[in-house]
Amino acid sequence: MDISNQIILFVGLLFLISITASILSARIGAPLLLVFLLIGMVLGEEGLGLIFEDIQLAHLIGSLALAVILFDGGLNTHRNNFRVGLKPAVSLATIGVLITAVLTGIIATWVLGLPPLYGILMGAIVGSTDAAAVFSLLHTAKLELKQRVAATLEIESGSNDPMAIFLTVILLELIVSGHTGFDAMLLVEFIRQMGLGALVGLGGGWLAARAVNALPLSQGLYPLLALSLGLTIFGVTSVAGGSGFLAVYLAGVLMGNSRMQSAQNILRFHNGMAWLSQIIMFLMLGLLVTPSELIPTSLQALIIALALIFVARPIAVLISLAPFRFAWREQLFISWVGLRGAVPIILAIFPLLAGIDGASTFFNVAFFVVLVSLILQGWSLTLVARWLKVEIPPNANLVQRVELDIPGQPDYELVGYKMDSDSPVLKHEPDDLNLPEGVKPALLVRHNQVLSVYESGQLSHGDTIYLACPRAQLPLLDRVFVSVKVASRLSEHKFFGEFVINGNTSLEALSMMYGFPLPEDGLGHTLQSYLDRKFDRPVVGDRVRLGSIELVVREMKDDRCEKVGLKLQP
Repeated sequence: MDISNQIILFVGLLFLISITASILSARIGAPLLLVFLLIGMVLGEEGLGLIFEDIQLAHLIGSLALAVILFDGGLNTHRNNFRVGLKPAVSLATIGVLITAVLTGIIATWVLGLPPLYGILMGAIVGSTDAAAVFSLLHTAKLELKQRVAATLEIESGSNDPMAIFLTVILLELIVSGHTGFDAMLLVEFIRQMGLGALVGLGGGWLAARAVNALPLSQGLYPLLALSLGLTIFGVTSVAGGSGFLAVYLAGVLMGNSRMQSAQNILRFHNGMAWLSQIIMFLMLGLLVTPSELIPTSLQALIIALALIFVARPIAVLISLAPFRFAWREQLFISWVGLRGAVPIILAIFPLLAGIDGASTFFNVAFFVVLVSLILQGWSLTLVARWLKVEIPPNANLVQRVELDIPGQPDYELVGYKMDSDSPVLKHEPDDLNLPEGVKPALLVRHNQVLSVYESGQLSHGDTIYLACPRAQLPLLDRVFVSVKVASRLSEHKFFGEFVINGNTSLEALSMMYGFPLPEDGLGHTLQSYLDRKFDRPVVGDRVRLGSIELVVREMKDDRCEKVGLKLQP
């Protein structure tokens, strides 16, 4: 009994340390996943002496954790992101991973003195960006990126793992079977795995969303039902020979963009489960490694890591995004955010399970590459985003928002805002507020007393007002109630310019008014049609310089440019 209690105490303290480490991580700017990994190494064989050597169990835990993380990533991927970033993300997740694997494999073949197939296997293992690392760092850094960039990165990181897994498994089968070349069956196998993954993921996600709405359950059971459905979709696809990781991600996307009862409970629960999965996965991977075994191959691993970051990934991004209209700054940032995380380490377990020669070298090199990536790329993410100017002014900080589900109204939420001293609506009466369409004030809490909004008078410091709001209007509502503190470079005046112009304004009329030269391809165009033609799918923050002025996309609605900022240039 004593040993059981001690284990429970140890596990509780371990999770407590890992969670509170997020505060230190935020203060020093270190990637949180790196902190989890280092904690695992400290606890391991050459640290506090905790030994974990069950490779099969590690593979099982890692696969399960990754499925949960991808499911959560899908739940939080908005359909608008798919309209903007799907095609470039799919190109990066397929062609990009293949190019990265081959180029990195060529370097690994030379540096490690491996046969070509072994070298390309090394490239395939480290070839994909990690959903856990990308989702975590983008959210932890609280970066508001241009939608084209953010959507491409998130969809790529959630959908490129199947390609890396496919390449790793196929290369291992070729090595174990003694083959030295590729044949047409590989293409058939690729189509089967990805096709099944897409088909079961989309179909299963559609059915799962309807199952959540159809079953009368206790509110606390809906999040567990969603998780069970997601893991079932993952398992069914994998057993059928498809890509379970692609299926569970797409199922999450379908469910997250469907009308589901208890949607907010489901999203909160899975956000917590994703964090728990990341903690468990990175602690476990830290326990697996023996630090002293990294030293003999550290120089070779460093060369491979630098070649991956500065050569293979940029070339892969350049080729993959060539058909799409990405500015050079956006391409460079996407290249830099090709973070490696748990997936390469989990894939490096595959050679150990297969028992091929030198399997431990694959694991140690992959682990070192991940460390370099998290330290070099993860630590500099915010600085690089600022340098390349891919940030946009952020929406309001949602920590002041209280979301409640209204039974039978999945499109509505009851949202509460507490009035701070700098709230933009202080001294305003609820009836006089300029609220988005469909938003209705419900009640007000003042000094622990519930008041009708009609008897409350002016809003005062400390009041909390609750409003019924359609989900689509939440970002606009945040802007009404919450004051956002941003760096001067991201202030609306400095970022978007001095004037706000409607998207249906004639470019020719604007040219005559402000005296800038009308471009040859702008004749007969409105601002909206000109920017659509210039960017294919413009997003907030896109800008065009025309003589002494700069046009900046300010507001989008249903893929249409509604408002444009006009910035006067010195």
